[in-house]
Amino acid sequence: MLLAIDCGNTNTVFSIWDGARFLATWRLSTDHKRTADEYFVWFSSLVALTKTEVQIREAIISSTVPRVVFNLRVLCDRYFNCRPLVVGKPECALPVPPRVDLGVTVGPDRLVNTVGSFDRHGGNLIVVDFGTATTFDVVDHDGAYVGGVIAPGVNLSLEALHMAAAALPHVDISKPATAIGTNTVACMQSGVYWGYIGLIEGIVREVRRERAAPMKVIATGGLASLFAQGTELFDSIEDDLTMHGLVLINDFNKETA
Repeated sequence: MLLAIDCGNTNTVFSIWDGARFLATWRLSTDHKRTADEYFVWFSSLVALTKTEVQIREAIISSTVPRVVFNLRVLCDRYFNCRPLVVGKPECALPVPPRVDLGVTVGPDRLVNTVGSFDRHGGNLIVVDFGTATTFDVVDHDGAYVGGVIAPGVNLSLEALHMAAAALPHVDISKPATAIGTNTVACMQSGVYWGYIGLIEGIVREVRRERAAPMKVIATGGLASLFAQGTELFDSIEDDLTMHGLVLINDFNKETA
């Protein structure tokens, strides 16, 4: 079985792949101080609840937080007796290398999403990922990552608004019933929701203008379904895109070893 780990700035996701399907997926907050032993206690407790025999033989990690990688490596080595692949490291090959400026390091999450989306939809894609940051990844005709856009994430923007303006409360993001709010919370929700719809549509429009071929738009991340309610821009919404990409990269490295 393969343990796929996607570590983002806010949350870390663990998924178990048995070669045909994901047996389970769990999420915990990202904390660079969490030790390998703490990871294992948390992980083994959840595995026990599934009442399924789980034997991890392989592992692959994508992390946008470099400081957590060491303890995740220790987890895999100490408790699963395997050396994990780490996306973005020299020993982890990609089916198609990125084509970006020389010396630029591309976020591993963006590389993984590129691989996963190309497998499912072919080339000429814009992948919109609603994470701590909202990212737009451009996938070329042959599956290469060729650049993109990074914008502040939705929740990050709401938090900044709350912190910078003393009179404004902390609110949860949701689609407002009307664009015109009649109270402070409704006004903030409308501004963030429709503001991000405008941001997404505007960035996609400019990317398409710069590209010669038609571009499909794929959405992923926790808020993708919510924002899909306000636009017809997305051709597909995929919650498991990153994990699918991790499985593909692991398989590719085994085949080419």
